[in-house]
Amino acid sequence: MKTYAGFWKRAGAFALDYLVILGYLLGIALLALLANAIFGANEWLFGDRIRAQFVAFLIVTLPVTLYFAISESSASQATWGKRRLKLKVADRNGNQIGVWRSLARTLLKFIPWELSHTLIWQIYFSTQIESIWINYGFTLVYLLIGLNIASLLLTKSHQTLYDLLTNTYVIHSG
Repeated sequence: MKTYAGFWKRAGAFALDYLVILGYLLGIALLALLANAIFGANEWLFGDRIRAQFVAFLIVTLPVTLYFAISESSASQATWGKRRLKLKVADRNGNQIGVWRSLARTLLKFIPWELSHTLIWQIYFSTQIESIWINYGFTLVYLLIGLNIASLLLTKSHQTLYDLLTNTYVIHSG
């Protein structure tokens, strides 16, 4: 019988995964400091809003997205954090999901994250944008996060919006 993972188990797994992400980000930050000290890379990599967002996407968002998508579509059906808490991502029958479905799930999950990055780059590079658009953007970010949490708490199967849209479940694996 399937047992669906609730809010605290899923939050705990994400917190553990965030340790992996923080380790990766620390490594990237150290490499960036070194590259900037030797080559002055920051001006070239982050010289304008579009280039900065593209580079940040390539070195942060894409690897993190692939970490989740590949891990959750693998034979273990879980990221490192989910494996520690004995959780897995599955279809309605508890079976492994494919990589494309996992990628879709991950992309939907990270829309608020990427939108907030876009807004932060906009704030950093463009002092002339009206703050009302930034406020609307962050309102959308928090609305999406709130809807995901509400859905997780209110559905019997503890599914977020991105789980509902991709017909996936986070279940206990053992």
